Amino acid sequence: MTTYLDFFELTQEPFSNAPVSRFYYNSAQHSQALTRLMHAVSYMKGLSILIGDIGAGKTTLARRMLDSLPESEYEAALLVIIHSGITANWLLRRIALQLGVENPAQEKLALLSQLYQRLLQIYESGKKAVVLIDEAQMLETRELMEEFRGLLNLEVPERKLISFVFFGLPEIEKNLKLDPPLAQRVAMRYKLEPFTAESTEAYVKHRLRLAGCPRMPFSPEALLAVHEHSSGSPRVINTLCDNALFEAFLARQETISAELVHRIGKNLGLQGINTPASGAAEGAGASVTALPRTANSKVDLAEIDRYLEGLGKL
Repeated sequence: MTTYLDFFELTQEPFSNAPVSRFYYNSAQHSQALTRLMHAVSYMKGLSILIGDIGAGKTTLARRMLDSLPESEYEAALLVIIHSGITANWLLRRIALQLGVENPAQEKLALLSQLYQRLLQIYESGKKAVVLIDEAQMLETRELMEEFRGLLNLEVPERKLISFVFFGLPEIEKNLKLDPPLAQRVAMRYKLEPFTAESTEAYVKHRLRLAGCPRMPFSPEALLAVHEHSSGSPRVINTLCDNALFEAFLARQETISAELVHRIGKNLGLQGINTPASGAAEGAGASVTALPRTANSKVDLAEIDRYLEGLGKL
């Protein structure tokens, strides 16, 4: 059966929204962000934050950063927050587990002692402990913020024993204000802005090239339409371009027109850069794996543990 990959002579899907490291696009701002974050953890600055709107590429950058931290120099972990109802004790136990603490204690003081001893081991081995927190905007309570402040107080005379990097939506900054002393300890802050029209074009060409496309199927006008409807969001660019390739394949059109992109954008409910952002952009092409966030739902922390363990096997 012929597919759109065959029609456009592609070796793989160029616009999947799965975080495939091979397709990482090192835009100027992503490069600057990574350089600053790497500097912050290299010198154990404590807390750094990277913020961006929905679909800006924060998760991709978090995974890129994790891959960029040499195992010979860092004991690093990536923790994805998938529910706003987590407890401080659960958070401490997950951090301890990911940094190599065996059988973390249930009682808080014992757990903190275990974590401190493990951080000392990491320090004495010549490594640096770094924990990247993705979807950090879900850390919505003062109790959680206070725990991070407490962990950042763990230090030796020369330096801190642990560094954190928060990746998330702009709400992170509101959450940090729940604990003003922690907000004052932010050593580095960077915001990912939406792609410009030029960056959008370069991004589309980059992914098509890596997918083996022998020619450019999007007309210049179509690329402008992609930027208009996506508002420069990489995730939405992927969704639009994937749909455009498929629809062009069905119509046996070798060149994708602006008209086709406009039609797809309208069908997806993407209003574009001239209207306020709405939830439609998040829904289009987004893979919803997080547990539901409802005020009255009872959080099954064991289920969250199982989910995160599954992520580690991907």
